[in-house]
Amino acid sequence: MSFVVYSSAAIFQQCRNGAEIGDLDSKVSVTRCTKAPCRLKKGTQVDVDMKLKLDKDVQKIVNLVYANIAGIPFPFIGVDNTNACPNIYEADGTTKANCPLKAGKEYVYKNKINVLDIYPRIKVIVHWELQGSDGSSVFCFEVPARITN
Repeated sequence: MSFVVYSSAAIFQQCRNGAEIGDLDSKVSVTRCTKAPCRLKKGTQVDVDMKLKLDKDVQKIVNLVYANIAGIPFPFIGVDNTNACPNIYEADGTTKANCPLKAGKEYVYKNKINVLDIYPRIKVIVHWELQGSDGSSVFCFEVPARITN
């Protein structure tokens, strides 16, 4: 059994096996989430934006997005295991970038998740990872959240 401990000061936490990112709260933005746990209201769409600076060239990126409930990953339908390349923009946040992505260059990632009405009201840990085609973690964070009505 393992436990993840979150500090009350930081909203977003570095994944244990992810690439070192630094101050995640300045690099990740989630709609209406200013403190942990983030409230994910059923029937709404949540925007997730990230500022990326890669330490190596990446040919392709895949989204790995799931809610961790009692140690079991439940994928977010429509986002998990999808191609992340269409969600990558140049540093200005408006110009589309195309994969492959270059090391040392700044990018912005933008995506959305639908909080479906079928999801139970529950506390979860949301795991959001961008994984390179070689299986390595390019960017990864976790955030405590609560799915609400």
